[in-house]
Amino acid sequence: MTHLEFLKKFKKLKPSELGCFCFSFCFIVCLFFLDYRSLSKGFKARGFHGSSLWSGFSASSSSSSSSSSSSSSSRDLFGFLEMGHGENCNIFDGNWVWDDSYPLYDSKDCLLLDDGFRCSENGRIDSFYTKWRWQPRDCNLPRFDAKTMLERLRNRRLAFVGDSIGRNQWESLLCLLSSAITNTSSIYEINGRPITKHTGFLVFRFSDFNCTIEYYRAPYLVLQSRPPPGSQKQVRTTLKLDKMDWSAWKWRHADVIVFNSGHWWNLEKTTREGCYFQESGDVKMNMSIETAYKKSIETVLNFINNEIDTNKTQVIFRGFSPVHFRGGDWKSGGSCHLETLPDLSSSPVSLDTMFFTNIFGAVLSERGDNMLELLNVTYMSSKRKDGHASVYYLGPQSGGPAPIRKQDCSHWCLPGVPDSWNELLYAVFLKREYSLAGNSTTAAAATTTTTTATTPSLI
Repeated sequence: MTHLEFLKKFKKLKPSELGCFCFSFCFIVCLFFLDYRSLSKGFKARGFHGSSLWSGFSASSSSSSSSSSSSSSSRDLFGFLEMGHGENCNIFDGNWVWDDSYPLYDSKDCLLLDDGFRCSENGRIDSFYTKWRWQPRDCNLPRFDAKTMLERLRNRRLAFVGDSIGRNQWESLLCLLSSAITNTSSIYEINGRPITKHTGFLVFRFSDFNCTIEYYRAPYLVLQSRPPPGSQKQVRTTLKLDKMDWSAWKWRHADVIVFNSGHWWNLEKTTREGCYFQESGDVKMNMSIETAYKKSIETVLNFINNEIDTNKTQVIFRGFSPVHFRGGDWKSGGSCHLETLPDLSSSPVSLDTMFFTNIFGAVLSERGDNMLELLNVTYMSSKRKDGHASVYYLGPQSGGPAPIRKQDCSHWCLPGVPDSWNELLYAVFLKREYSLAGNSTTAAAATTTTTTATTPSLI
């Protein structure tokens, strides 16, 4: 067909046919120009405090502690573990950068994982959410090395204490550590219990290293129990703000303890369900969530002071993990299933998102306590609206994916964002280990593993 014949036929097209043709042509052109490799050159994004930083989809990685030097404005950064006394790096201030060497494991290869976190196996097609690595602004993190951490945990206990988001992080660490174990039968739950969301506590032993990775369900950290005699009719249960959760006596002698709390501290989970706050024998019918949460944190800190030897035990509090519901909340049709990329803008975190983290920080400042470390993941996680389970918390055997109006925009897919929390945990854990040992040479050596990041492909 000649060009002239084509043009004559083109002129005879009806308006609807012409519109369809133009739409199809534009769509094809867009696909042609959607070359993700061009994005590897980076696009400018601002960090928490506003100073510019180049954070691209892909960057050339030269080492575990500098696997994305292009993400730090072409500056050579010190490794976090190499920084000595007087040197400081806020590892929670940074950006998400694309790293094609991620994820660090595949959910199909991890037997220690709830079905609800297996998003790719539950029907999620895109895998972009697994490819992002957290890059601090002023230093480089060590790349997670499962064998190194297991060796450091030999004959020791690491316990997570908190709500189901803490469980999310616990299962992430189980997967990260088990990726280094070839004999999977050497990892087992000491009481023979399977992974399930309904168990109060689970303890997995890595027998080759005689260490345990433990989870204790304590969503409020303080004790929830029956109300005292004579309470008003609407009081079904109380949170005893001056008493620790019953599980405290099980985990208090662990060598590393990671706390989290916040997601259950809301009206829906407290007073609207008949759960009120109690001090001594008095039920406080009008106490605010803010006041009650602050008192619970004071109780936790008092318990640490009185019952935990912080010279032996490293105590960490993981900050609040934001939710990303749009158009509603978890029970009114809120959604996040269409999100496939992080927010790489410089927008600050809302006060609502920082609510619990700010209260915790204020309590620490008032007391002047330095007995624990704050793993402040709130800002970095606030940028990851793409990482939630959304409709992919139900697998095919459970009738999944879930209905559009019943989404989970609180918990995270694995592999995913909680792996980055555990990379930060790994960094502060090793920092303390090397500090106690006074071994700066070992710290420097831990940052030399070489990795390579390539450009992403469209999946």
